[in-house]
This record gives sequence, C-alpha cells and structure tokens, in this order.
Amino acid sequence: MIFYSEYQSIYLILPLIGFALGLFGTMLGGGGGFFFLPVLTLIIGAPAQVAVPTSLTATLPIGLVGTIGHFRKGNVDLKTGKIFAVAGIIGALAGAALTGYISSKQLKTAFGIYSILIAMNMSFTTWRKKRCEENGKELRPLSNMGRISRGSFFGFFAGAISGTFGTSGTAPVMAGLFSSRLTLKKVVGTSLLIIFVNAFFAVGAHFLVGRIDLTLVAFLTSGSVIGAIIGTRWLSKLQVRKAENNIRHVYAVVMIIIGILMILK
Repeated sequence: MIFYSEYQSIYLILPLIGFALGLFGTMLGGGGGFFFLPVLTLIIGAPAQVAVPTSLTATLPIGLVGTIGHFRKGNVDLKTGKIFAVAGIIGALAGAALTGYISSKQLKTAFGIYSILIAMNMSFTTWRKKRCEENGKELRPLSNMGRISRGSFFGFFAGAISGTFGTSGTAPVMAGLFSSRLTLKKVVGTSLLIIFVNAFFAVGAHFLVGRIDLTLVAFLTSGSVIGAIIGTRWLSKLQVRKAENNIRHVYAVVMIIIGILMILK
C-alpha cells in the first residue's frame, strides 16, 4: 500500500541524512540503507511496518545510481553479482513475508540484536584482513564451485535480512564478496548491484504486507541521490584503502549503538 503522510518540520533533516548515507554508501558499499530503518523509527517515529518498506524504497535510488556509476568505471563483477542476486531474490521474498507475522516491538528487538552481531563480525573480519595485509599474504582465487556456494549462501542471507528489516543487507553481502577474493573497488560496486536487486524484489513483496510512505521516500532520496553521485566519483580519486579499516571500525561502533537503542526503545 502506498500513501503520503502529512508534512512535518522534522522531515527537513532527512535530505541531509540521505546525502550522508548516499555519499558513504557508494564509497564503502551497501548503499547506506542500514541506517534508514533506525532513522525512520527512532527519529521520525514511523511504525516498523511502515519504516521497513519505506526504507527499502529509499535504498533503490542509491543502489541504482551507485551501480551505474561503478559499472562505467569497471567496478562491477557481473558474474559474481548474478549468483548473489538470484539467491538474494529468494531470501528477500521470504524475509518480506516474515514481517507480516511479527510485531513492531519484535521487529525492532530483532534488528537491534542483528546490528550488534553484525558489528562484531565486521570488526573481527576487518582486524583479520589488516593482519593478513601486514603479513604480506595473498589469497588464492576461488574455484567456480567455491564462488557459487559462497555467493548462494551469503546472497540468500543478505536478501532475507533486506526483506525482513528493510535494510540493505550490507554486512552479509560485503562478507561474501570479500570471501570471494574481489578487489576493494569491485566489492563496493558489486555490492551496490546486489543490494539494488534485493531491495527491488523486497519492495514488490512488501506491497502485500506493508505500507510505503512516499513523503518520507521523497525527502530521503532528494539528498541520497546527490550523495550517491558524488560518492561514486570520489572513490575513483581517493586512496580509500588506507582509511578503510578505521572507517569500518567506526561504522561498527555506530551499528552497536543503534542496535542498543533499537532494543531499549
């Protein structure tokens, strides 16, 4: 169901938030959609059943703009992306169906727990990656079977997270792509493609079980699209690898804080 909520003055901060998420989402991968749900529930006060499909809809422009920009620069691995996307579609449809059977409180609590666990995993994998780089080790390329099995597992899980919580499913996508031995820029570009596909099908499924607030979508995307365009261009110019580990640790800390707030509220 689609509807337009009445304008509120607090909505004016949404373009700024959208800009920041679009900017960093296209530079770090994942589209920044993880933060849309807590913004809509904790700041705007939207019910979870409205916030989930609205968050997914607001993620679509970031994924689309980011994917096109990175594809033009050769940062999208279509072969790997297809494996993740097909499995993610199935997961997204299953996750969207699940939201119709749980309450707003249960959804927020589950999202809070998920946030904390994923943040811990992100910190651990970042530490392990840094240690590997310091030791000068190089990972061997995966076989076709290894690529398919990992892509299917992480793709389905990412789709299920996207459909259930209305987030981009960034963490499992990034974890799966890094385990597939892709370069940093290809991880970022390919993750945006996967997340766009997951969100697109999850939005379609949520038409049956949720409500999409196009007023909130408009305010969020008015800033996120601009941020996504700038972020894609900046990534090709900046030496992101040097600051990547520190950025991911900060990202993980913010995720833990959001997770605790979602559980408590």
